[in-house]
Amino acid sequence: MLDNAFVRACGLAAVALTAAACTSSGSEPLNPDLAPRGTVQTTAKPTRQDLSNEVSLTGTVTMNPVFGIASPVAGQVRYLTVPEPAGTPTKPTRFATVWDRGKPNNVDVPAGATFGGRLVDDRATVTAGMPIASAKYAGYGIVADINGEQAYQISDAAQGTVQAQIKNGPGPFACALLGTIAALPQGTAPAPPPRTDPTVDTEIPTQPPDAPPDSPSEPTGLRLVCTAPADVRLINGATATLELVTATAQDVLVVPIEAVAGGQGKGKVDVVGPDGAKRTKDVELGLTDGKVVEIRSGLTGDETLAVPGPNLPRAAGE
Repeated sequence: MLDNAFVRACGLAAVALTAAACTSSGSEPLNPDLAPRGTVQTTAKPTRQDLSNEVSLTGTVTMNPVFGIASPVAGQVRYLTVPEPAGTPTKPTRFATVWDRGKPNNVDVPAGATFGGRLVDDRATVTAGMPIASAKYAGYGIVADINGEQAYQISDAAQGTVQAQIKNGPGPFACALLGTIAALPQGTAPAPPPRTDPTVDTEIPTQPPDAPPDSPSEPTGLRLVCTAPADVRLINGATATLELVTATAQDVLVVPIEAVAGGQGKGKVDVVGPDGAKRTKDVELGLTDGKVVEIRSGLTGDETLAVPGPNLPRAAGE
């Protein structure tokens, strides 16, 4: 009797399991086949479009903001003596000359601003675009703080355009760029070095050794400063949004940023062949709008790319 009962119980269990397997309520199979490791699931092809590199910043309307003035060329900076202004200058004020291969390149504080202080030593060798002095604008300006990542994006901002919008106020309007700067803390402006060659001062009128040092720079962080048109009413402390276009390009080859590994001009992509195999290629990168990135060289435009792009190897010790 026990043996017959055991057989009947096992048979009923088998039927129940079979019925459950045949009446699964899900639309997907219980054990879907997994794609082999390395199989490309998503691809993209390069396209052509106009592209602009834009950076969005949050700024504040500020009275008499400090901004930076950069060297126009690489060379040796020679500071001039800057007298105390009797009022707001209506013309540019020359404060230095940068000598490049025997040719002088004058550097001025723009009209409407006063010289603030030196940022490098007199006769120091500087690079093009390097801040060499700070200045103070007389009036309202819009000041936006910049973090380290944005600093690289706006390194060529002097050649770009800025549109500003005051929160709950006027805009958008063109905002004239004054400069970007990481000024020295107050009191650290370098003093003129001692003169050892009496013939040096015959080249250009530099600050004499017994003259008091120029006023030090005010402390600031890394910032961008621009000014609004005269007919735009500004209120000190008001919040503003700045849209900075640093560069533009027309009809350039672009790919989704997800298909590229790397940055700052150099990258890698995975090209998918007809058989589905991937081949990693080096590419030269250009502008990006955050969605696509310009490919300056390395692709013809006919390739199929794997998305996401290749994984870059970790550096030693990571």
